[in-house]
Amino acid sequence: MTVADAASGPATGLALDDLVGIDVHTHAEISADGHPSLAAELEAGKAAYFGTDHGQVTIDEMASYYRQRQLAAVVFTVDAQAATGHPPIRNEEVAQSCARHPDVLIPFASLDPHRGRDAVRQARTLVTEYGVRGFKFHPSLQAFWPSDRLAYPLYEAIQELGVPALFHSGQTGIGAGLPGGGGIRLKYSNPMELDDVAVDFPELTIICAHPSVPWQDEALAVAGHKPNVYIDLSGWSPKYFPPQLVRQANSILRHKVLFGSDYPAITPDRWLRDFAQLEIKEEVRPLILKENAVKVLGLDTSGRE
Repeated sequence: MTVADAASGPATGLALDDLVGIDVHTHAEISADGHPSLAAELEAGKAAYFGTDHGQVTIDEMASYYRQRQLAAVVFTVDAQAATGHPPIRNEEVAQSCARHPDVLIPFASLDPHRGRDAVRQARTLVTEYGVRGFKFHPSLQAFWPSDRLAYPLYEAIQELGVPALFHSGQTGIGAGLPGGGGIRLKYSNPMELDDVAVDFPELTIICAHPSVPWQDEALAVAGHKPNVYIDLSGWSPKYFPPQLVRQANSILRHKVLFGSDYPAITPDRWLRDFAQLEIKEEVRPLILKENAVKVLGLDTSGRE
């Protein structure tokens, strides 16, 4: 399978015109053999932070959930084994599970930058052989500065492969409330770190995940200044969005902002319900809910704008 084939493979099942929206931020929580994405202590802390008691959702269950709602979802795990000692869910399993549901699921992968050349090799294999359509980074959980040169060979490979890189930014529910925050340092996820990455990799599509509290203005500045930087709105109910984020999503960043829920921590049902009450212009809503993601993820092969 060529890179071009991989880039168009999983998306071919998506009936874009029938979709209400594309959720660009959801988590694979458990593998087929019961291996969790997070260590038990971090998982318990996350559940307490978000007030969730849903159990761990399988990828097949996610597919059914999103299909019922006429939504598509980007699915990923996080490889943070170097910092946490906890093995991730295998990227290959995430991709193969999503491939069973090409009408609603879009696979992303996660590779720990500390893995060096092995991560670069795996990135190429995951895209060309498994149809992965992007990569997720969590700087706080993975314990690295996004602008650290250790990650640059991996970024270079992702840029060459023509798929996006999505970075957690701002506060995180992982480790919140635990002694010492579970060892997780928030400083790594300041979105201003992505400014260097955007300069050094101008052809790399970068998605800055979440309202970036307490660095919202930094995220808006980078997204407004760098053509290759976008923002997803996951991890927070829209009723809590900072006013400057809403204002710019309605205006100068209306083509740069993406629907994301952080499912299952936050459900798209809740997110969409609260988004409907947000003061967003009617012509901007479809951009945020679907059309911007179609462009960023390279899902539209019809040639339309």
